[in-house]
Amino acid sequence: MPLRLILADDHHIVRQGLRALLEREGFEIAAEAADGNAAVTLVEVYHPAIAVLDLSMPGLNGVEAAREILQRHPKVGIILLTVHNEDYQVVTALRAGIRGYVIKTQAADELVRAIREVATGGMYLSPEVSRIMVGAYLSGAELPADPLTPRERQILQLIAEGKTTKEVAVLLGLSTKTAESYRGRIMEKLDIHQTAGLVRYAIRRGLIEP
Repeated sequence: MPLRLILADDHHIVRQGLRALLEREGFEIAAEAADGNAAVTLVEVYHPAIAVLDLSMPGLNGVEAAREILQRHPKVGIILLTVHNEDYQVVTALRAGIRGYVIKTQAADELVRAIREVATGGMYLSPEVSRIMVGAYLSGAELPADPLTPRERQILQLIAEGKTTKEVAVLLGLSTKTAESYRGRIMEKLDIHQTAGLVRYAIRRGLIEP
């Protein structure tokens, strides 16, 4: 029986390319999603063995989607596909329970290797990412922790996407006052007090694309 996957990337042409590649390798692509919230729903519906998630997706990015998926389905193997190789991105992903981290600019067969490794219970980091992590470890550098909670990151992403406080509240089922409180706490933690600064921070963290 072929290994069942779902794909999530907000670029249709990327999903088409991934589907063609992975189907040639004998994998079953159960469904595709264009954002993180849809990916979470598709896991509920199709129960895949592996979910391949882009990091920067609207509404809910790949890391936060992975957190939600793993809370309900801890056996699903999550592979993050991204252009970002910064150490804090990798650390955040691994702490969220992601078991594969593949850089988009690498050869396509690297994703295939990652899927096969994760499907058998292993982990896979792109060689470029592994070098960065090993270098940080050998240098004794303390790997950075994200100052924001998962909920705060989700709200930051929505703000950076241009949502008003009221719209954030509606999307997340919060009162406007609570959403305002979150916004203030995010600004205080990051020492950023203008929306433009929050947008730049979200781009650097891979939460949205420029």
